Order: sequence, then C-alpha cells, then structure tokens
Amino acid sequence: MRGLGLVSRFSTDAKQFPEAKQKFIPRSGTYPKGFSAGGSCCGIKKNGKPDLAVLFSDRPTTTTAVFTTNQFCAAPVQFDRQVIQGARQSGTQAVRAVVVNSGCANAVTGKQGLVDAQSMAAAGDALVARVDGKSTVGGNTLVMSTGVIGQALPVDKIAKGVEAMEIGQEHDMWMRAAIAHMTTDTFPKLLSREFELSGGQRVRMAGITKGAGMIHPNMATLLGTVCTDTAVSQEMLDRALAHSVARSFNAISIDGDMSTNDTIAVIANGAAANARIEAEGPEYVAFREALTEFMAELAGLVVRDGEGATKFITVEVAGAKSFADAKQVASTIATSSLVKTAFYGQDANWGRILCAVGYAGVPLETTKVNMAMYPGDGSAPLVLVQRGEPQLPLDEERASEILKQEDVLVRVELGLGDESARMYTCDLSHDYVSINADYRS
Repeated sequence: MRGLGLVSRFSTDAKQFPEAKQKFIPRSGTYPKGFSAGGSCCGIKKNGKPDLAVLFSDRPTTTTAVFTTNQFCAAPVQFDRQVIQGARQSGTQAVRAVVVNSGCANAVTGKQGLVDAQSMAAAGDALVARVDGKSTVGGNTLVMSTGVIGQALPVDKIAKGVEAMEIGQEHDMWMRAAIAHMTTDTFPKLLSREFELSGGQRVRMAGITKGAGMIHPNMATLLGTVCTDTAVSQEMLDRALAHSVARSFNAISIDGDMSTNDTIAVIANGAAANARIEAEGPEYVAFREALTEFMAELAGLVVRDGEGATKFITVEVAGAKSFADAKQVASTIATSSLVKTAFYGQDANWGRILCAVGYAGVPLETTKVNMAMYPGDGSAPLVLVQRGEPQLPLDEERASEILKQEDVLVRVELGLGDESARMYTCDLSHDYVSINADYRS
C-alpha cells in the first residue's frame, strides 16, 4: 500500500545495530490481521535518520491508552486523551491510525503545540480517507512525538511524509516503523506473537516501543503501541491494560526520571473474529495474561537498551501482604543508585540491596526475610540472606560468576503473605553520564 509521493528508503538490516543487541531484533514476525505499518525519513532529524512512522488498521478499533503523569505533559498527550475520551463518550470506534515522529517532542510548546498535534492527526485522518476512498469527519488518528523538548514541530514535513508513506503488512514494514521511533535507542524494539484464547481461537499481537533514558514509572520516556486483532470490548480492554501496564511499562526504571510525552496505547480491531470479550471470564483472563506477558517482554527491551547499560536486572519481591507492598519494595531496590552501580562494578555488595528493602516503607519482620541472586544461565542461585541472617562467608567466586552475566535476578522473600511483584532495571555506568551530557550536541 503506497502513499502519493516519493517514498524514502532505508536499511532494516539488523547488522547495522550493535552486535550485542542484534539478538533482540526479530528477523521475522507473526502480525495481527488488518494492521499495516511503515516508516520513513521526513527531515525532522538533522542527521537524516528515520523519524516518521505510521501504524494503520483497515477497520475501526477499540482503543485504550495510559499516559505520563508529568504535569508538563506534551501536546500529543493532551490531544490523544481528548480523542480517546471522545470515543468513549460517543460509544464510537473511531481510531484507525497512529502517527509517530521522533526528533522533536512537541512538549512545552504552548498553544501552538496543540495546534501542531491536531495538524499531525489531520495528516493521519487524510491517510484513512485516501485508503477508504471516502471522506472522514476526523478523530481517526492518535499522535505520538519523542525527541528534544521545547522545539516547534515541523508539521509541514510530517504531513508530506504521511502523504508519501508506504505501509504494508510485511515484517520489513513493521521494522521500518520501529526504526523510525528511535532517538537515543541503539536498536529497534519490535515484538510479535500469536496466542490462544481459552476457547482455542488464535489471535495475534504486535508491539513497537522506544526508550533508553528518562525511564521511570509512571511512566517513562517511552512511546509504545500494541496492535491486536482480538475482538474485545472497551471496558475489558481498559481493565486488561491497567493490569498489564502495572506489571510491565510501569515496572521498569533506568534512571528515575520521568518525561513529558509517555504514552502506551493498545489498539484492538477484532479482525481475528473471535467471540467478542465482553465480561470477566476465561477468555478475558487468557487475553489479559497474554497481554501482560507480551507487554512485560516489550518493556524489557527498553531496559535492555538503557543508556550505557551492561546488565538486565530483574528484581522480584515475593511473600508480601499485597501487590502494592511487593511493588514498592521492588521499586526501591530497582531505583537505588548504589545498587545499580554495584551491579555495574560486578560488586557483590548485597548490603545495599537489603538496605533498600529496609527503607522501602513497608513494615517487615526482618527475621523472615530471605534473599538470593539467580544467574541468567539458569545455574544454581547464590543465597545471601536466610531468615534475616547473612550466609557467611560469602562465596565471592560464585558471586563474581553471577555478576559477570548479562542477566541477573534478585529475589527477596518477605515471608508476610502471598503477593509478589517484579521490577526491571539495569546497571548505572559511566556511559550514562556521557550520553546524557552530549544529548543535544
């Protein structure tokens, strides 16, 4: 499916990205029915790299989203809230397209920023009208922007870029869209899966996200869209996203900073023709759990690309009285600069972890706390604390073996209940400072 103008081409070969990250870049995919994608260079970025992406549904969708809680929320966030709220109030399923630009955040841009967001959406609405061969009343497009804050959005370039955009269902087209999302990202973040509902119906999901720095709930400097061909009601989609985002995109932290543009949207077009999920029940639970697992893996790609990161750290807190308590303790560990720098230095200074547990603000019985480190290769864990007592002497050799690995899991058991939560984070390195000191240069 082609646009009306000159289409800019660029390489989607995974080999152009860092060798250590290529294993996270898919070479093929299974994509939801009725969705197309594309990406191009429209001239927003001074370096000429890809900066415009479109995701498109061939039919109306049920759409939900969560946004940054930053009070200086960007114009695209304000606009999308209005679009989704309007669709809910009217009971219509209007959203058909998502237009995403990188290189300019359209944040802290005053009244003109909202006008520009509306113009960006109008370009998407025009694409819907061209594909359908009939006029549209608008309100069909969500917009997302990422990049430098405080700069005016070049809407003319975006409008021309959308008009010329080539979109398609092939893996290469989805990869083009993922690459166009990137700013300080070192690799494109694209994921697709097929899964089975409880009744045996097979449905599909595809997701694109971006983010590498300013990552912290609620939410991070990230954009993300999950497209699914599942038929699901607005209420059930809202519930599924709320459950999933708490265990995925709101369970990651890189540097403790939260941005102005963060948006995660889930768009369901029903093309799989499953019996529409209208209420709580086995089908809803199967969909919710599939979405949660999918979004956790997608969010994990953001952490794996944390600016300057060398390690992917999973913090699991179990045995809490509530999910909120478990999440609070896990978050406190994951955001501790002392913990993160210890992992970067491959220093088994587990006292920093236990210290974070102690000041997390959750009442403890310290004599019930257990703690261990698990290596990513699946070999035996190293037990650090048992019922509040340190396991001495520390096996420094084993600790060194675990901390040299890229993936490490820290598990803390509180011994107070049955609830658990996870946070995903990375180490904090010298390169993080360098990357962010030079961000605008």
